[in-house]
Amino acid sequence: MMPVTIRSELRFILNGQEVALDDVAPDQTLLDWLRLSRSLKGTKEGCAEGDCGACTVLVGRLTPAGALVYEGVNACIRFLGSLDGCHVVTVEHLAGSDDRLHPVQQAMVDFHGSQCGFCTPGFVMSLYGLWMQTPNPTDQQIETALQGNLCRCTGYEPILRAARAISSYGGTQNDPLLVERGTMIARLKALSDGARVEIGEGRHRLIVPASLDDFATVLETSPTATVVAGSTDVGLWVTKHMRDITPVVFIAGLQELKSIEVEDGVITIGAGVTYSEAIEMLSQHIPALGPLIARIGGQQVRNMGTIGGNIANGSPIGDTPPALIVLGASLTLRQGTSRRTIPLEDFFIAYGKQDRQPGEFVETVHIPVPASGEKFAVYKVTKRRDEDITATLGAFRMALADDGTVAEIRIAYGGMAATPKRAFAVEKALLGQIWSEQTVEVAMEKYAEDYSPLTDMRATAEYRALAAKNLLLRFYLETTPYAAPAQVSRYEAA
Repeated sequence: MMPVTIRSELRFILNGQEVALDDVAPDQTLLDWLRLSRSLKGTKEGCAEGDCGACTVLVGRLTPAGALVYEGVNACIRFLGSLDGCHVVTVEHLAGSDDRLHPVQQAMVDFHGSQCGFCTPGFVMSLYGLWMQTPNPTDQQIETALQGNLCRCTGYEPILRAARAISSYGGTQNDPLLVERGTMIARLKALSDGARVEIGEGRHRLIVPASLDDFATVLETSPTATVVAGSTDVGLWVTKHMRDITPVVFIAGLQELKSIEVEDGVITIGAGVTYSEAIEMLSQHIPALGPLIARIGGQQVRNMGTIGGNIANGSPIGDTPPALIVLGASLTLRQGTSRRTIPLEDFFIAYGKQDRQPGEFVETVHIPVPASGEKFAVYKVTKRRDEDITATLGAFRMALADDGTVAEIRIAYGGMAATPKRAFAVEKALLGQIWSEQTVEVAMEKYAEDYSPLTDMRATAEYRALAAKNLLLRFYLETTPYAAPAQVSRYEAA
């Protein structure tokens, strides 16, 4: 491998200005830097955990194909170290040179989309990101874009009316970010010099690897470093738990981890692929995964969070592992130049412990597409439907024999044990039996052999145990001939 050039400053573009920083704390958030160092106070702190959207800004980044994509992100949990080579756009940048309001802002004014105003800049930025991609969105697209923005005043309907009307105030063809896109792409490419970024000394270091190979080298020499991809979890370690995460290695910009491909019935996803980047491909080949991903956080979280990170942090309430386990997914782990591939379910050993050696990282995830005729479903139970953390989540995959007996069954849950875990006793009770309500009711009594859930702020142990059983019953009801779905969205109902 060629020697890597090391650069001691972070470079990105803020609104229209190029920024070079050589004194950046590894855990410094974009929100704090904008407000305290640049006095850009339109970006607000509401929750400091990526829930309320008051801190929403747009981050533009180059794709592997060289295109420029702008996405709304939560500045409160986005670290400065992840922005090398990016374009950060705040609400202040929307004002035109003639002091006229941007179409998004004018629509919010005219349709009374703001009352106290605290959350308004975040709503404006989320709607701006949507409008650039979809100038005439459907109500469902608007609501999806605003999942991660909370407002205590308006009741949301005025904001929805404003969102529907934005294009009547002007077309996207005159928007500065679109007019200047070619110039901005050239500026960002000029910042991409292929160097590794290192700022700080000793433990108090910030590292942005130059490439995937360089990342492997960095992690071999600093195996205790915190690896940050989307920071949707690690950000809270800092803002809520005040944890020391240094040294930190930021990998969000590694294009080699952004690949998605399908070959021989297996979807292979790079560990750095975000939920937003993966949802189209996964929905096309495994439709049940689309609605699951659409309920992971808000749009800002999905734009930042990665499937690889959701697996690697080993959380017992991670949303993707139970579904991927029942699909028979595997992981490729890399340490230096060595690689090994293991079944995903073997990766989780105990709470906070995974089968990952020092200096080893998740490189790719391999997801088999269910065979024709197999039944696959995943159900997430939360206190509120959108943008909420799982209380329990059940995933099911089944194949029936010609005689109606269960030929193959895999069931896994999150939120029921210290790790994402298969329901082996329940599976055994179903295997070879006629797929009937009586069979399911017998199998439901086996849950106690597989799980001893805990009581916490999200649910009691008793609730989790009952909900887990009922999810199996729901799966049965939705896989019987002519059965009506147990849940219909209001868009489908309309």
